[in-house]
Amino acid sequence: MPELPEVETTVRGLARFLDGARIERVTLGRPDMRFPFPAGLGQSLTGARVLSLGRRAKYGLIDTDREQTMIFHLGMSGRWRIDPEEPDRHDHLVLETADHRFALNDPRRFGYVDLVETAALDRWPAFAAMGPEPLGDDLTVDHLRAAIRGRKQAIKLLLLDQHVVAGLGNIYVCEALHRAGIHPRKAGGRVYRPALEKLVPAIKQVLAQSIRDGGSTLRDYAAPSGELGYFATRFLVYGRESEPCLSCGEAHIRRITQGGRSTWFCPACQK
Repeated sequence: MPELPEVETTVRGLARFLDGARIERVTLGRPDMRFPFPAGLGQSLTGARVLSLGRRAKYGLIDTDREQTMIFHLGMSGRWRIDPEEPDRHDHLVLETADHRFALNDPRRFGYVDLVETAALDRWPAFAAMGPEPLGDDLTVDHLRAAIRGRKQAIKLLLLDQHVVAGLGNIYVCEALHRAGIHPRKAGGRVYRPALEKLVPAIKQVLAQSIRDGGSTLRDYAAPSGELGYFATRFLVYGRESEPCLSCGEAHIRRITQGGRSTWFCPACQK
């Protein structure tokens, strides 16, 4: 699934061509993706000018001058194609401006789109109880300490909880915990301030680096330009089971299962 850096890369790629443009035509290739397209989506967007593009957690946001925001989620295999040479049967939503064509392509159809009043965006169900953005100023040591204090659940699972931090996914939690030297099975309530003072910047650094690298291309993901991200070449633990740790050079990376997902870590570096 495209994670936060992939969504941020997508939004930045779209913004280069869509920000400030007027949407002249909207075409739906089918009535639904994961969920039905909002009623009146085409009518609401046709003729609207795009005021800005943004991101909340793993959701892309397209704000228009109709005081409405189109929210999109890329699901498992979704991506936007800009000016594709040929139409594709998996182009389920197409937005056209005077100069460009933007096709939301999703072979597995786990992605979805919604349209909400911009003023009510914070009350949208998925956003209402979300924690702070990991790259924003609100993710602090104090916030994280308060959110996990006394919790017996593993720190890895707490970081994946969108109520604690918005938008963190499996790849970047594994990498951030490694950089902070924290064992993924450690109870959240036992991760104290000195460790959190390493963890918070590690989260921000690993996400920022991945965004600079264009994301971590896994399976189907590619940026709107068609370029593939290469942060995957920088993984220290993710997907490296039994390989030597690149940090200590002594132990080998282990893989365990937590909450139905694989976790990779170094038993020597992470305590």
